[in-house]
Amino acid sequence: MSDIQNTSADKPAPTSEAELARHASKMAKKKAARDRMMAAKEGEKGLIIVHTGAGKGKSSSGFGMILRAIAHGMPCAVVQFIKGAWDTGERRLIEGHFADLCLFHAMGEGFTWETQDKARDIAAAQAGWEKAKSLLRDPEIRFVLLDEINIALRYDYLDLDEVLTFLRDEKPPLTHVCLTGRNAKDALIEVADLVTEMTLVKHPFRSGIKAQPGVEF
Repeated sequence: MSDIQNTSADKPAPTSEAELARHASKMAKKKAARDRMMAAKEGEKGLIIVHTGAGKGKSSSGFGMILRAIAHGMPCAVVQFIKGAWDTGERRLIEGHFADLCLFHAMGEGFTWETQDKARDIAAAQAGWEKAKSLLRDPEIRFVLLDEINIALRYDYLDLDEVLTFLRDEKPPLTHVCLTGRNAKDALIEVADLVTEMTLVKHPFRSGIKAQPGVEF
């Protein structure tokens, strides 16, 4: 016989009519408050979105939004500043199935410790930024993902003031742009509309497990 037996103590207590009524009243008040809050929101705006932090998920979340844009039929684009040499699943998917809606430009040549050539890294970052500007200037493109641009900004491969000025003055008002990568500059965080910091709790790399397809790329 199993050590686990069903007893009346294991079963949820029946909910009384009074409890159901209290719950319904509480939810009605929450809905009314939510409806009032939503009624105060109006209009649309192209958002500056920043994904940063030491945890995994910055690029993954950015590509999730790119797929949402594709699903809505919104023209979009990706510029990768670091991972350009990688054969990633997201690149395969977008170029293989959604090239009509999403332009994909892999401009990076790997992480800085791989190239070991600062001048080359700077040139690649600046070429990526020029491509990003041309895409952002196109009002038909509704969402642009600048993947790992924060790394290029962190190492001063790009001029932060130039990037911020461009986003403020030249980005079309309804175009969304997402900038990913660790160590986002404070000034970028300040001007952004939406900032998410990914917090590292555990990562398999620290346990000797290498990056794996379908999870990391």
